[in-house]
Amino acid sequence: MLLSVRPMLICAGLGLSLACVAYPGEAAARGGTDKTAHAAHNLSLRSAAAMVQDAETGEILYGKNASAVAPIASITKLMTAMVVLDAGLDLNRVITISSEDLDALRGTRSRLKPGASLSRDELLRLALIASENRAAAALARTYPGGTGTFLRAMNHKAQMLGMDATHFDDATGLSNANVASAEDLVKLVRAAHRYELIRSYTTATGQEVQVAGRPLAYRNTNRLVASERWNIGLSKTGYTNDAGRCLVLQAELAGRQVIIVLLDSWGRLSRIGDANRIRAWLEANAKPQSGGALKAAQTSNKPAPG
Repeated sequence: MLLSVRPMLICAGLGLSLACVAYPGEAAARGGTDKTAHAAHNLSLRSAAAMVQDAETGEILYGKNASAVAPIASITKLMTAMVVLDAGLDLNRVITISSEDLDALRGTRSRLKPGASLSRDELLRLALIASENRAAAALARTYPGGTGTFLRAMNHKAQMLGMDATHFDDATGLSNANVASAEDLVKLVRAAHRYELIRSYTTATGQEVQVAGRPLAYRNTNRLVASERWNIGLSKTGYTNDAGRCLVLQAELAGRQVIIVLLDSWGRLSRIGDANRIRAWLEANAKPQSGGALKAAQTSNKPAPG
């Protein structure tokens, strides 16, 4: 069932409190429940739903409406990339943008005009770095069996990852039927982080491609990847009017690897503000974790086992 988080935001605007939970279950086993729970109440976010997880231990450090199911916009493209890479397709194959790749749902614009030709690798880069919708649509269209088969692969992958509240209706995220919970998206980020190319492409500050002999420059939709104050290992933004402004990332903060999911943030810069609030909160309250930082996945386009 699709649950809207927007009414909760309205209540917040009227002065009513949103449920904000520290999820102390796993922390209790580590003796950090009381401190973590107390600190969590000092963290106020503008995102309607959020979750912060220690990527090494699986400990949930913070949650807010984390089980609410809502549209996820272009966060979808992480799953799009995984399905492409899982298939072991030729990344050097040249693909031509067609009229089928145009956004008939929302009429969004793109500099990739029908007839533009790029390699599958370049399309993957643009989909992940700049959230290019026609690039993602072309990746799905040229998948063996076509877009329908691609969508079935996306939903099957979600089931295999235990993303029980998730459904994909297109490869771009433009459809409101692409839904998930913050709890599910933590699983998505964890899985996507195992892919070397996804880590590399989502954290690149930009990309330039040649289209019909002319250079086209693209920038990363997450400004934090260019910040010296952040050490980000994976990142993806999303936005539609219905989904609001969304952000997922994995980063090293306060000496630990953490996964952050922010859904339906208020205002153009609120998701960035929330990410910085989480970073400051972790630095002020989180205990350093024993053991090394999360090891990078093996240098392969496919995920490491496990």
